[in-house]
Amino acid sequence: MFQLCGIPKEAGLGGRHLHNAMRPSPSLQFLRPYLWKPAGPPNPAYARFFHLARQQELEQAGALKYPRLRHHGPVMRIPDFRTRYADISEGTLAEEEVTLHGRVESVRRAGSKLVFLDLRGEFERVQGICNFGKLEDGTPLPRLKELARLLNRGDIISVRGRATRTPSGELTIQATALPELLTPSILPLPTKLVDDESRNQQRHLDMLVNRRTTDILRLRSYLIRYLRDFLHERSFLEFQTPILAGDAGGATARPFVSSTKAVSKDVALRIAPELWLKRLVVGGVERVFELGPAFRNEGIDQTHNPEFTICEFYHAYANLDDLLSLTEALIRGAAAHCQDLIATKLTSLPPVDLAFFEAPFRRAEFIPTLEATLGFPFPDLSSPTALADLTALLDQHNIRLETTDEAPPATALSQLLDRLAAAYIEPLSASAPLFITHHPVCMSPLAKSFVCPKTGQAISARAELFVGARELANMYEEENDPFEQRRKFLDQAAARVHAAAGGGGGGDEADADAGAIDESYVRTLASGLPPTGGWGCGVERLVMLFSGSKKISDCLSFGNLRNVVGLSAHHHQQQPPSSSPSPTAGASEGEEREVK
Repeated sequence: MFQLCGIPKEAGLGGRHLHNAMRPSPSLQFLRPYLWKPAGPPNPAYARFFHLARQQELEQAGALKYPRLRHHGPVMRIPDFRTRYADISEGTLAEEEVTLHGRVESVRRAGSKLVFLDLRGEFERVQGICNFGKLEDGTPLPRLKELARLLNRGDIISVRGRATRTPSGELTIQATALPELLTPSILPLPTKLVDDESRNQQRHLDMLVNRRTTDILRLRSYLIRYLRDFLHERSFLEFQTPILAGDAGGATARPFVSSTKAVSKDVALRIAPELWLKRLVVGGVERVFELGPAFRNEGIDQTHNPEFTICEFYHAYANLDDLLSLTEALIRGAAAHCQDLIATKLTSLPPVDLAFFEAPFRRAEFIPTLEATLGFPFPDLSSPTALADLTALLDQHNIRLETTDEAPPATALSQLLDRLAAAYIEPLSASAPLFITHHPVCMSPLAKSFVCPKTGQAISARAELFVGARELANMYEEENDPFEQRRKFLDQAAARVHAAAGGGGGGDEADADAGAIDESYVRTLASGLPPTGGWGCGVERLVMLFSGSKKISDCLSFGNLRNVVGLSAHHHQQQPPSSSPSPTAGASEGEEREVK
């Protein structure tokens, strides 16, 4: 295998110390078409050949170097270069000499004295021309020829020159000095990457090749900045709260639990920053928010990942109507902001239909909407027999909810109500944003509650925003009565224990633990939480909405948890080539294990 690449077998993996008297490397142009299949991962054998041949080629030319960066004159970003010289006319040569850095997208040679380059940096492209007759640094022609031969797609270079515009109208930097190779690309850069396996395992290549991948992640960054700006403009302060604590707190999801040497008990990763932020409101921070990670030890699907980013804010002296108005303003502003970005910078993404987000958003009250759709009034949902009573009514009217491995039959009233909403209310958001309001109390243990004048049911001052049948934001008036909050915690804990037991059929102890009472938080409320409105939104859901993405993994820098964990397995299967002879080169598999 090594001899096919012109590398003596005794050289092992082909390090920097290869002898100069080597046979010429094989044609990289011959190897390149076989590396990446039209749909599938790269051919590992050809990738190995390519790497060794490319490494040998650079070594023989004395170009396998990674020099420290030295600036030769003013350095300019490629986007700034394009803006600064957007109006330069054809044939005009700018007086100012600047330096651009970027990755080579293509190399086109026109004879022995002229080289065209496409250079990309910070998501924008510019053409470069290296004309031997225009070089001012005294570069001999053989050096230009050698550079033109060595430059490959994916190499990172520095070009010093002046702006001009070619007869074809292309903004160009005309080199005044020989471009410098800053970082050679040893592994081949594909021209296409379409199969999910390759895209997930080599996200850096996916970003270099597929513009949409990068634009979605850029949109995420812009949206995070928009959220911060929106809240800062309304006098909110951003605080950081603990990620590790004795209890996960804040929601009813299953937490990740770990151990630490620093304290004597296990710790949990937070599932929401809610309780911490409300403690800050008690402490006098009347408008507070946090934008950061949360962790829920649950399943992975197109809209859920165990690790995600959440934005929560808490606004003292705000009621539900205030939260609804703020949410409409935030979402409409985000839609307009994203459309501006898509029209100018993130052009690979589909446009945002601003008419879809016209205010006011529709509203649907939870219990009245279900009663009207199902055709019968609900039993008293605060009754101890509410689950059995509602289940009997559903059976009586031949209403069957689909069950799967991920969604088994409901063992708690809150689960059953949530399934009914998913089947009969959430689809109403397909044509326009929809607020689902006034959930039953059992679904909202941290929210203020009252009796509905229409139905006589105990309901919460809560709303969820759904768009396209996906939950986007959750908001409610916070329960600030410490006695009522403790009672709701007790009811929640009892319901969780019952659900964990599967109604008598056994269950998971972790589920029951998720409903434990946070006595510390109840004591905090005793110090006085002002009437407060709370709001939360998953950032990835926002990105999915405005990017047109169908999968949450597209909105995460390195995909979902399954993709991230899979990177390690792929690394062991596809060991990166070594830059120097391995201490175990030539050893058998058993001998190599012994050396390790």
